[in-house]
Amino acid sequence: MTQPRILVTGATGKVGGSVVARLHAAGVPVRALVRGAADLPEGVQAVRGDLGDPASLGAALEGVDAVFLVWPFLSADGAADVIDAIGKHARRVVYLSSAGVGSRAEEEPGEAITLFHTELERLVEASGLEWTALRPTGFASNALGWAEEIRTTGVVRAPMAALARPLIHEADLAAVAVRALTTDTLIGARPLLTGPELVTQERQVALIGEAIGRPLRFDETTLDEAVERMRAAGWPADLVDAVLPAQAKMIDNPEPVNDEVERLTGTPARSFRAWAQDHVADFR
Repeated sequence: MTQPRILVTGATGKVGGSVVARLHAAGVPVRALVRGAADLPEGVQAVRGDLGDPASLGAALEGVDAVFLVWPFLSADGAADVIDAIGKHARRVVYLSSAGVGSRAEEEPGEAITLFHTELERLVEASGLEWTALRPTGFASNALGWAEEIRTTGVVRAPMAALARPLIHEADLAAVAVRALTTDTLIGARPLLTGPELVTQERQVALIGEAIGRPLRFDETTLDEAVERMRAAGWPADLVDAVLPAQAKMIDNPEPVNDEVERLTGTPARSFRAWAQDHVADFR
């Protein structure tokens, strides 16, 4: 049986990069959609294209059977044309969505992230393609946003020390994505994917400190201070307005924890401690 050729978008990101590496290691022909130079495993084909310009995707999609779709924008503008382009070539799309889709969050107009994921899922499901929508909780790799502070000061200044989330390792997301791309077991599925336990932000910092062998401190700020820092750092207003209020609600109503990663892959989800150990070089 001929192996499917798979196009990975977001191939230079943590999740997309892990999907590329896992497919390549398994001997599955994989192509990476890139906008410029990219550091990819030897033997992985890189093809230029931009999801913001559907007309640029033809060469990347030629001969492709399945697409791993990571949407890089904060709205669904242009997504219908991209999915239409995918449908002209591929038979399957696996979309990296969000755990917020399908929860009460999608009914709240301020939830910009959930809204675009909800619309992307709708478009994917209506496309006529075989589809899977992966719905992860927070990414462990979001902690990389603290890397500069950790390297330079050893202090992370952020709000909500007690915010606890079941953060998921990108390698676990990639393992489920590869299963969805290369087998028929997840067609039409929307698996909720979580890490193995709730870990507070303060504890995350401590675990990173243990991994790098240096004590770190979490300095809790107010939400207002966090908003100002995000704006000063150039975060889009819609994202600022969406992220912090949604996280604040999770303090009293945390995300669920499940064993879906283990059920789908046969391997238990990796802990945040394991993620920190895998990313020591990013924090030193």
